[in-house]
Amino acid sequence: MAEDANNDIRAMSFEQALEALEKIVEDLERGDVPLDQSIRIYERGEALKKHCDRLLKAAEDKVEKIRLSREGQPTGSEPLDEG
Repeated sequence: MAEDANNDIRAMSFEQALEALEKIVEDLERGDVPLDQSIRIYERGEALKKHCDRLLKAAEDKVEKIRLSREGQPTGSEPLDEG
């Protein structure tokens, strides 16, 4: 599939990309899609998956864990994967 055919994916939100990916999976699982079309939509599905992975990683990088004092009071935050 030409790279230009997937340019719209970059503008999709996580939810939009996931919905499009689910539709592709449904179409492929039905098994009534011609082979050449199956290949094209599979390739689009791969691009959608990569986009979802990038967006999910970016969201995870923003998540912070709250640090608590011995008394249980919030004292600040730190990146999720530290400490």
